[in-house]
Amino acid sequence: MGDVLTGFHAAWEFESDSVLIRYERGIRTPKLFQALGERRIPLAALAGVTLTPGRRGTVVLRAEPRPGADPLMEAADGQLKEGSDPYRLVLPAERATLAEYYADELRDRLTGTGPADRHLVAAPEPPLRFKAYDGKASFDGTAVRFRWSWTGASSEKWKAGDQSFPVGGLGGVEWRSPEVFEGHLRLLPREAGTASGAAAPPDQDPAAVVFGLGYGPVHESLPFAAAVLAAVRAAAPAPVAAVAAARRDPADIAERIRHLGELHRAGLVTDDEFSVKKAELLAEL
Repeated sequence: MGDVLTGFHAAWEFESDSVLIRYERGIRTPKLFQALGERRIPLAALAGVTLTPGRRGTVVLRAEPRPGADPLMEAADGQLKEGSDPYRLVLPAERATLAEYYADELRDRLTGTGPADRHLVAAPEPPLRFKAYDGKASFDGTAVRFRWSWTGASSEKWKAGDQSFPVGGLGGVEWRSPEVFEGHLRLLPREAGTASGAAAPPDQDPAAVVFGLGYGPVHESLPFAAAVLAAVRAAAPAPVAAVAAARRDPADIAERIRHLGELHRAGLVTDDEFSVKKAELLAEL
């Protein structure tokens, strides 16, 4: 097609076999979009296209990726907020007719159905790094390294020492959004497959780094997780997955809520943030 459709925060360029998405840079643009810069989405990676009414006089054009086609969305595992969904293009309502035209054009060109057997969308390229609450994480394309922080790491992690995980020894990635109180990034060993039910709590597991307020933000930790997942998939053709975090023990939930209350009383968390995060924690029971 070769045409460009520009919306809020992004522009989609339609090509014969792909859609090139260029994200804007600016104060109001989600930081994840700014970190991604641009992404080429092969039409083979898409399962469908929708156009729906948006908020405040807008319409939303959304491409639906096939399961397993995009390492970023696989790692996110449904945890991204709507406004940070890289497959949404928000446009003024008066452009609905034009958006419907492009939606129809895309639908006519889609051929893929069902889960993809490999990643079709490129992952963010290493080297990548970010600062977690209890350490620093880095990935050079061949190995993930955790370097513990003396101010945040648990005694278990200090005893284990700084960690290095070659991609060839990994079987998957578990990413829990930092926008849910105290998220984490955990590396799953290949021999353990994708099961993580018996894993130690993230703050005690040397194969995990813990997020917190201001640590491990989505725009840094999620591209990192996606890059690692893509490298693991490339190194091991056998299926690997981004695993959703297991439900926590009720005692752990109670402790998290107690700690959240302390932050609230100290003025580090607002009333609204306290209510939202408390409800999120209770929902995990």
